[in-house]
Amino acid sequence: MIARVWQGKTRLEHSDIYTKIIEERDMPNYRKTHGFVKLSFLKRSDDEFTYFKLLTYWSDLDAITNFTGPNYDEPKFYDDDAQYLVDFPGSVSHYEVFAS
Repeated sequence: MIARVWQGKTRLEHSDIYTKIIEERDMPNYRKTHGFVKLSFLKRSDDEFTYFKLLTYWSDLDAITNFTGPNYDEPKFYDDDAQYLVDFPGSVSHYEVFAS
């Protein structure tokens, strides 16, 4: 199994709307992808930003490409992400899950 880790952040005032977008758009898209296993969305806030971390679990790297296309090392963004994300991370990290 492969864990894929993505990070992003929004301004604090966009935290609730971006959380809702994740729940209504992103999570269903992951769940309907062949080879998807599970996910964990994490967030924390300070006085200015909300930081999001997404851990998705996949059967293998080929399964990740079912979601991302051939460039699985690049984050997948949606058009409206630009309204809320403060920066766009240029890559994601992948880890082999050897115990859970």
